[in-house]
Amino acid sequence: MDAPRIAIYTRVSTSSQSTENQRHELLRVAQARNWEVIGEYTDAGISGAKTRADRPALDALLKDAVRGKFNLVSVWSIDRLGRSLQHLIETVNELQAVGVDLYLHQQALDTTTPSGKLAFSIFGAFAEFERSLIRERVKAGLERAKRNGTKLGRPSNLNDTVRAAIVALRAKDVSIRKIASQLKVGTGTIYSVLSAAA
Repeated sequence: MDAPRIAIYTRVSTSSQSTENQRHELLRVAQARNWEVIGEYTDAGISGAKTRADRPALDALLKDAVRGKFNLVSVWSIDRLGRSLQHLIETVNELQAVGVDLYLHQQALDTTTPSGKLAFSIFGAFAEFERSLIRERVKAGLERAKRNGTKLGRPSNLNDTVRAAIVALRAKDVSIRKIASQLKVGTGTIYSVLSAAA
């Protein structure tokens, strides 16, 4: 079996920190395991809570993964890749979709091994469970609000005066958009009022 072609990803949250310790240790591991280092990607002074769009090196790494430049990504620690479980799982799924494995040094997780694959399957299950809990809480909260008579949606400034103004302005051939802008109501509301007044 050919030695893995790897990409090293490092990240620090502030510009006063350095990625050199992470890089040095990952290069040492690569040499000990006979991995061929294809590229190094560093996000310096960028929080792990940021999305891919705000992390240029991570974005470049994922694009190069799609291009097949390497087949393993080596990272110092799971929190270097992402602080949100959701973002982490999305990144791992993107890598796995293009046949790229992941090595996390601090956690001794390697998705080229059966135990590493199992660990990430469990992480994925937890992420899905978390999304389900959030959906259930939102749904329960909306139902409770309805039972308590709370009106959902954006507050409306629609009253009899505004209704009369809509009808009057439209009778003067003022455009729907201009009425909406002037009275601070949506165009859908205007059409509803005009339809009811017809």
